[in-house]
Amino acid sequence: MASRRFIIILLLNPKIRIVRNFLLILIGILLFGCKSETGGNKPHLETGNPILIKDAEGFEITEYENYSIIEVKNPWPDAEKGFTYLLYNDQNEIPEDLEYDQKLKIPVNTLVVTSTTHIPALEALEMEQKLIGFPGLNYISSPKTRSLINDGKLKEIGQNENMNSEMLIDLDPDVVVGFSINASNKSFETIQKTGIPVLYNGDWTEKTPLGKAEWIKFFGVLSGKEQMADSIFRSIKKEYVSAKDLAKKDEERPKVIGGSMYQDVWYMPYGNSWQAQFLEDANSDYLYSETEGEGSMSLSLESVLNKADIAEYWISTGQFESYEELQAISPHYSEIKAVKDKNVYSVSLSKGETGGILFYELGPQRPDLILKDLIKILHPSVLKEYEPVFFKPLR
Repeated sequence: MASRRFIIILLLNPKIRIVRNFLLILIGILLFGCKSETGGNKPHLETGNPILIKDAEGFEITEYENYSIIEVKNPWPDAEKGFTYLLYNDQNEIPEDLEYDQKLKIPVNTLVVTSTTHIPALEALEMEQKLIGFPGLNYISSPKTRSLINDGKLKEIGQNENMNSEMLIDLDPDVVVGFSINASNKSFETIQKTGIPVLYNGDWTEKTPLGKAEWIKFFGVLSGKEQMADSIFRSIKKEYVSAKDLAKKDEERPKVIGGSMYQDVWYMPYGNSWQAQFLEDANSDYLYSETEGEGSMSLSLESVLNKADIAEYWISTGQFESYEELQAISPHYSEIKAVKDKNVYSVSLSKGETGGILFYELGPQRPDLILKDLIKILHPSVLKEYEPVFFKPLR
């Protein structure tokens, strides 16, 4: 900046009028040059419009005039880094300095998803007709999407861990929406090498019911239906909060246990899990609410029996459907108070056409229905006319 001060001194000297005009031009060039060095060329950072994401913690969306940016911060548990996805309308308008992991033109015309939890979001956004492939068609329960399978419009592409890359290349979808439990996924790596974009969806890592449901906004951007996605989520949240408030009107807080046993180990949800959040919001006393951790607790049958003696209800996600089947798995189950009182409820009685359990498909997208199910069970006088969707009493 010393050169600039020298120029100004010259201009103030009346004896040096000959070069004044030249120096004025030079000053303009210098000033413009200094501004460019400090301002940078990142217009997308100044004009972006963040989409409100209030309950989900795993992703962010920012909209610009001709493109959007999705930041998936937590694609799987303990991920060392996230992913940046560029979704554009006009490639000519993408800033040159923009950094991203994958780019995709939107709205998409065809796609492949890899989790049944993605199906309800597609249907709610009226974009199930764009779905052309899925790994494990028999797991899909929704009648609407099953009709596409029966009509041959939705192709089987193998299994998540070993998808048929040749079939995918033939289908040539605009995008594959995947999920992974860790950073190693050879199937998705192979798919990306063929030129088909893979976008990771981390809805399953969310720790709250409404956090999972808000991922419909992820698909809202892909489909160009951001406002529709926002409206759907706001409706679900309104129903959830309303049901939660109704449950509080009952002064009784029934004692509850959860989970189920597999090979002599009882897997019980932690008190900070999304399952336990439902029980809290349903105004019940979950007997393991003070625990914290990832995944599920691994408990011995004896330790559960010691606590279950006072549990009035057993809300389970186990595979059993009847008390007879329960007794066949383990005669020790008969010692549980909820079993004696016939107050055991399971999601296994609500299945799709090919045996897929509806809870695992629709539940994450419709936490309002799960909460209403539990309130109906635990506080039957609160929702008298409601018919449970997922949880049914054992036969």
